[in-house]
Amino acid sequence: MGTFYKTARWKKKRGGILQRDGYMCTECYKYGRRIDATTVHHIKSIEQFPELALTDSNLVSLCEPCHNKKHPEKGGSLLRKDFKKRPY
Repeated sequence: MGTFYKTARWKKKRGGILQRDGYMCTECYKYGRRIDATTVHHIKSIEQFPELALTDSNLVSLCEPCHNKKHPEKGGSLLRKDFKKRPY
């Protein structure tokens, strides 16, 4: 699936989704925070739902921390746990 993210179709779609969402993280925006989005996330995974890979309603713009939270299998939940333990 890694090659999918290098295709012209994905790059064009990614740019369109970021533009649609005002280049802001949609999760942070729900809480009144205006944080730049760096990633376009598949709501339903591309591995399980390849037919939705380029469907607008399955894509959202996220900042890196929010994207990590959406992927606990990639250590996202560990990042949150470590962050909460910090005394500062």
